[in-house]
Amino acid sequence: MRAWRYAFEEARASLWRGRESGALSTATIAVALFVLGAFLITTSNLERLGSEWSNSAQLSVYLTDGVAAEEREAIERVLAPGNVVASVQYVSKADALARFRKTFADLTSAIDGLGDNPLPASYEVKLQGGSNSAVDLLVAEARQLPGVADVRYDREWLARLVAAIGVIRLVGGVLGVMLTLAAALTVANVVRLGLYARRDELDIMELVGAPTAYVRGPFVMEGTLQGGLGALVALITLGVVFLALRGRYLVPLASAINLSAVRFLSVELCLLLVAGGMAVGCLGGLIAARSSD
Repeated sequence: MRAWRYAFEEARASLWRGRESGALSTATIAVALFVLGAFLITTSNLERLGSEWSNSAQLSVYLTDGVAAEEREAIERVLAPGNVVASVQYVSKADALARFRKTFADLTSAIDGLGDNPLPASYEVKLQGGSNSAVDLLVAEARQLPGVADVRYDREWLARLVAAIGVIRLVGGVLGVMLTLAAALTVANVVRLGLYARRDELDIMELVGAPTAYVRGPFVMEGTLQGGLGALVALITLGVVFLALRGRYLVPLASAINLSAVRFLSVELCLLLVAGGMAVGCLGGLIAARSSD
């Protein structure tokens, strides 16, 4: 316990003496963890939203303007509730225009300038969540029906979203590892400078038989403190940026995005980032201490 207290006090004093160079290594760790945390926030929220959208995925069947009554009846028979379809709602051209005006109030004048209502009537189909093959068969059949202008299926773009999330996670992991290694080397170099500045003092301590924990411990602790400070800076910056972007870009989309599903990093991940930053700093301190032998 005494060795830990001594290492902490010496590391704190060394950080203050070399605060300018220490700020560089702390900032390097902060940047590395900020990038990693940003990728974690992005991928976790995209996965959460994707799962939520997938569970509520629906089929939109758009009709041609001149659809006949017989054609509508045939379409409704195909879309009748059953093993795949949970419910069907008909949206007329007037209802579609009213929804558009409510959702995109800024574009009301633009669509009014087109004259006749350009939005098609449609059927909104809620699915049971059956197998993808059964849904694909329904989509293919609906697209072949007379009177159907287009069929939009949410899960088609959700599959692309899942693939994009995988790519983002891979890029974030590779970039995070590279930045973390750079941060560890920066910490090692900064700590090594402090170690060289006290070389004579350390040699005397070794000659009188001081334990290794007292000789090298303060430098490992210095790196650990730098890593912890860098992680805290990264988390605070991430929080500020997250709240700013959430209020600036997501609040206007509240009708399309469930804002309660868009969250910051969990407490566990925040603690893990702080522990990771301290581990990176500790690694840098160990590298510096060993390389000085």
